[in-house]
Amino acid sequence: MKYKLLVLDLDGTLTNNKKEITPYTRTTLLEAQKKGLKIALASGRPTYGIVPLADELELERYEGYILSYNGGQIIDWKTRKRMYENVLSPEVYPYLYDCAARNGCVLLSYKDEYIVSENADNEYVRHEAFLNKMKSITVPNILEVIDFPVPKFLIAGQPDILVGLESEMQESLAGRMNVFRSEPFFLELVPLGIDKARSLAVLLQELSLTPEEMIACGDGFNDLSMIKYAGLGIAMANAQDIVKAEADYITLSNEEDGVAHAVKKFCI
Repeated sequence: MKYKLLVLDLDGTLTNNKKEITPYTRTTLLEAQKKGLKIALASGRPTYGIVPLADELELERYEGYILSYNGGQIIDWKTRKRMYENVLSPEVYPYLYDCAARNGCVLLSYKDEYIVSENADNEYVRHEAFLNKMKSITVPNILEVIDFPVPKFLIAGQPDILVGLESEMQESLAGRMNVFRSEPFFLELVPLGIDKARSLAVLLQELSLTPEEMIACGDGFNDLSMIKYAGLGIAMANAQDIVKAEADYITLSNEEDGVAHAVKKFCI
């Protein structure tokens, strides 16, 4: 088999619009793994937001990998070994907390299998819990719970408020960390240098593989770097135009088992 590692984005790529892996795609990916293809799931989701899909695809059995937080963390899912991590400095925590509090927003992060915030009933916090299929808990003071370096914080709040807050924080934190909105109501707070391709370079080195032996498949702007980096970059039919323009191949959409179609064509 020419290609030895298949890297899959999740939302809009591996999963359909119901956030589910179809039976046909699952069967195809299990067949490919039986033939020796390794799979890495690469997403902006926290690690435990990826676990249900990793378990569906039996990544533990077939020695697959999880790249969470857009590559901020790499975990060997068979051994649970943390192979790479890019985290925020605890020195910025109080500032992030203050920005959320004085703007009437909620600061949240992730601890093990839980989404942690001071208001689990907030509509936007509930939405994040739904997206990741994770339990959300309320704590008296998030800074007392998240007292360790983490790959990502999220500020959830009204879109019109986050517009101004995004600009303020980008200016204050320039050169220290990245601040951007992933949704109108979500402000992502992540370390500098978070990039799927950069993390995949680390994984390839660990596996003694080259980019030419890797397929990367995605649909969004945050998938662009890995699609350009891979030996075979695949865009979904539902991908953003800029992603399609850089891809080597455009497969069917996520509603049409596009991942399975590509794997059948290039790997099986």
